[in-house]
Amino acid sequence: MKEKFSATFLLMAVLFTVCLITSNLFATKVISLWGINLPGAVIIFPLSYILNDCISEVWGYKKARFVIWTAFFMNFLVVILGQLLVWLPAASFWNGAEHFDFMFNMAPRVAAASLLAFLAGSHLNSLVLSKMKVADKGRRFGVRAILSSLAGELLDSLIFMPIAFWGTPLKTLASMMLAQVTFKVCYEIIILPVTSLVVRKVKAAEQVDTYDTNISYNPFKIGDI
Repeated sequence: MKEKFSATFLLMAVLFTVCLITSNLFATKVISLWGINLPGAVIIFPLSYILNDCISEVWGYKKARFVIWTAFFMNFLVVILGQLLVWLPAASFWNGAEHFDFMFNMAPRVAAASLLAFLAGSHLNSLVLSKMKVADKGRRFGVRAILSSLAGELLDSLIFMPIAFWGTPLKTLASMMLAQVTFKVCYEIIILPVTSLVVRKVKAAEQVDTYDTNISYNPFKIGDI
């Protein structure tokens, strides 16, 4: 039977991709909140985990895996095109080259760290939520959403921070990682009532509530959707 097209799924997938791409651009600004210095990406990157939770909870791990890889390749495309524009000579009358280059001339090490951390963290988030849903028989979505996000965010930071900030004193690095993970998880806890409401509404509207039984959790089986 032909699978029903879901505009809601498409919208969430697009929004997830936009969150990833913009978070890399926002990371070029460091903000200070209550004396804690954080990359600007913290204001939007947690939304990608919230969307990941919604997609995994409603449509299952296989759909989430497809969306994660799609977002990864779209972000990679933006990075490559941004580098291309940085390398191309600017028009003689245009004085914005320095600012443009600052936004898009991400060091290869940082770009690689960001992409690798996103892949690992997002897949772990989706996998934990999926397995816990089956084990809990669909109960305790709030607990599952927070624990899966904590696992994903922690792995994300454990990969990104040491690679991107190689050479930073270990104590400083640990402090930055703790602050980032804490901020992101608290962000998701605060918005959890909204996330839970969206999940309930989408399940009811789509008439879909996927349980991932007898599936492969191989993160590289992109075509299996």
